[in-house]
Amino acid sequence: MKMKTALTIAGSDCSGGAGIQADLKTMTMNGVYAMSAVTALTAQNTTGVRAIQESTPDFLKQQLDAVFEDIFPDAVKIGMVSSGELIEVIADRLRYYNARNVVIDPVMVATSGSALMKNDAVKTLTKELLPIAALVTPNIPEAQVLSGCTIKTKEDMQTAAKQIGDSYHCAVLLKGGHSVNDANDLLYADGQLTWFEGKRIDNTNTHGTGCTLSSAIASNLAKGYSLAEAVRRAKEYISGALAAMLDLGQGSGPMMHNFDLASSFVRPSMRTAVPCAASSALSEA
Repeated sequence: MKMKTALTIAGSDCSGGAGIQADLKTMTMNGVYAMSAVTALTAQNTTGVRAIQESTPDFLKQQLDAVFEDIFPDAVKIGMVSSGELIEVIADRLRYYNARNVVIDPVMVATSGSALMKNDAVKTLTKELLPIAALVTPNIPEAQVLSGCTIKTKEDMQTAAKQIGDSYHCAVLLKGGHSVNDANDLLYADGQLTWFEGKRIDNTNTHGTGCTLSSAIASNLAKGYSLAEAVRRAKEYISGALAAMLDLGQGSGPMMHNFDLASSFVRPSMRTAVPCAASSALSEA
């Protein structure tokens, strides 16, 4: 059986909790072969973003061509893309290769509050990328930007999701985790609204949740699941990653992406270190 593949196009998070690193972990844990095209290098950790170094448009194009010409992805996840020029390159290459199952996480602000997208890039995103997406996964602040609506209630979420979906002709998963409800997400697809209920997990370590959810959805689409089932499975996965209560870093820490990994290669070593003196005595005996 041929293994399914997925490509993430996003920025690197050197602390490992979000961006490319979170995407690769998530895709691997969700059973697909993961590939990446880096849009930017970031110097960041759980407390904030210190610096961003973008890829050049030509270098990003070279990465995308290298992937598509050799191992064609069954799904594509797009995360942090900070400039309009890079977005135009991505849209051009995805159209050229007729990419399928494109999931866009419109990363505008990091969990720490740092801005990750320039103002001009938002316009290019809506013009060039959203119309070729199978799904866009904004949180409430991002959905307010994309829809022009103020979102304070579940009814506002429905209005905003419809506005985004109808304007850009793509399905929308509006994430409700920003104080509107207890992590209930709203899917708007093919003119239908579907709520996915979730239980809020009392875990302040939420660095990379958006990256993780969108990558899990893309992975499940790559494996042939319907959009609704891909969303359901992705939410179940991220709930498990949060419930594992990994606690790293001094700020909003990462999730435990490998919470369900069971293998002899990942088990902790059971060997007990033998003191040098004792080792020498044993060898002499």
